[in-house]
Amino acid sequence: MKLRNIFLTISCTALLAACSDDFLENKPQGSLSDGVMTSSDAIDLLVNSAYEGLAGLTNEQGDPCMRPTSNWSYGEVRADNAYKGGGGEGDVWDVHAMETFQLQSNNWNIDGKWFNLYSLISRCNAALRVLNAADENQVAVKASRIAEMKVLRAHFYFELVRMFNQIPYIDENLPTTEYVNVRNDEFTRDELLGKIAKELTDAAESLPERQAEVGRINKNIALAYAAKVKLYQAYKEDPKTHAVTETDKSLLREVVTLIDKVQGYDLLDDFQQLDLIAYENGVESVWAIQYSMNDGSESAGRVNWSNLLNSPGGNSPYHGDGFFLPSQDLINAYQTDENGLPVFDYQSRPDYGVVTFIDDEHQTLSNTEPNVDPRLDFVTGRPTITWKTWTNTPCQSWVRDRGVYGHNCAKRFWVSPESSDMFPGWPWGASHLNWQIIRYADLLLYKAEALIELGEDLNTARELINRVRTRAMNSAYVKDFNDPSKNAANYKIGLYPATGWNQEYARKALRTEMRLEKALEGERYFDLVRWGIAKQVMTAYFNAEKDNRIYYKDATFDAGEEYFPIPVAQYNFSGGIYVQNPGYPAFN
Repeated sequence: MKLRNIFLTISCTALLAACSDDFLENKPQGSLSDGVMTSSDAIDLLVNSAYEGLAGLTNEQGDPCMRPTSNWSYGEVRADNAYKGGGGEGDVWDVHAMETFQLQSNNWNIDGKWFNLYSLISRCNAALRVLNAADENQVAVKASRIAEMKVLRAHFYFELVRMFNQIPYIDENLPTTEYVNVRNDEFTRDELLGKIAKELTDAAESLPERQAEVGRINKNIALAYAAKVKLYQAYKEDPKTHAVTETDKSLLREVVTLIDKVQGYDLLDDFQQLDLIAYENGVESVWAIQYSMNDGSESAGRVNWSNLLNSPGGNSPYHGDGFFLPSQDLINAYQTDENGLPVFDYQSRPDYGVVTFIDDEHQTLSNTEPNVDPRLDFVTGRPTITWKTWTNTPCQSWVRDRGVYGHNCAKRFWVSPESSDMFPGWPWGASHLNWQIIRYADLLLYKAEALIELGEDLNTARELINRVRTRAMNSAYVKDFNDPSKNAANYKIGLYPATGWNQEYARKALRTEMRLEKALEGERYFDLVRWGIAKQVMTAYFNAEKDNRIYYKDATFDAGEEYFPIPVAQYNFSGGIYVQNPGYPAFN
């Protein structure tokens, strides 16, 4: 049984209080409140409510499209991979402010993200209070359910730490009357990540290696997530400037050990299978948000609301709002040399695949002679280039505001428009494709990263990176729209040789591979901050893109802006005890 089907028995309205500024008091009420839970069925409802939160909250604080669990705005638009898109700069201006680093503490979008994540933590805490008090005979799998809730809570806390840095930490044991006394600077970033990692490793001890219900948390998920958290923790930051000061080798070794314990997974044969529902719970999926469609619930069903705004717009068959568009810089980064290896200095080259607009039905591409990694056309949608299995003219005028954002759109995470897996109506372009929180390719690259930073087994790191590249090499390449006997571009991807493979080169290779393999998955910005290169990369990006995107003319990234500001609404809730992140004006 899929866990997503269990979600259909839950009413969020019944389980949760209405939103208020007191986010930590947003706890279950009424007949399902933790004070009156007496049956295993009722406990399961609280547990499942916490799971349901993975897909994001749908209440007056805004649907997941505005607080996306996919992190498309927080992790990609805020980086060098994507533009906001939509109907121009003013369309969802809060996200435009993220893209151009014009952030203030009253940004409605980031305040809502903080609120929603703490609301989800409150669901976990409510379930844990009841589970802790339950009799073993009452809940047959009590230890496992407690561990599942702790992994979920760790996930939400990890999201908060890597977005906001300084956050209050609340567990199920703290009386609600004490919430207002919890400071957001009680623990450092390092201490918070350590607490999160320990909760994950402890939880792993009480979890089975597999669960009968797809999507339910197991030991492998806990171990994999702990490895990810420890990888972040290994990079030590200056608390004021956020500059990376050192890497902790003991933590890096723990990352390797934890990943080696994760068993039973592999890469899918073809990269493009990642966007096919038939493979969404396949061998590569370590942990995913489970979605469904036409399941008897309202509207489209439990579809991926995080992507509601993002399906191609303009003349596309999706009829979407066209947010979340790949940057020209990302497209340029897929260029390869005569050996099929990445061109690290691609920003010194002319733009690849420049679009010339003729009319709504006709565009052409120039500078298409260079070699490119085949993942370019797995990830991005470009005019004249075949779009999945769509037989009509592909990606012609599929961007709503081409004058501002160009002509390219995102191809990842979309099933083909004619597919029965697409919901044929509002919301535009909705599908029930799962969202991968952790996939096996992530673990291969995390292990390679740890080994490279250790500098102790560079050859194994090279083999791991090459394993990911081999899958891309062996995937079915996109074919020319008019002549399917030809490839749509000069695809060439090669493997890294042992010659010249030193730590410096390996680090460049790993960071490039992380970008190309995981483009648009919501991780890019957090990677840059973890590596301590956000200012360097974003400055180069703005300089490279100013000719393409006029609104970048005055965009700058200042050291200290690595994290979001603490929202002023949350400062007010705290009664003035929260402190602001370095890089932003103090509250008083």
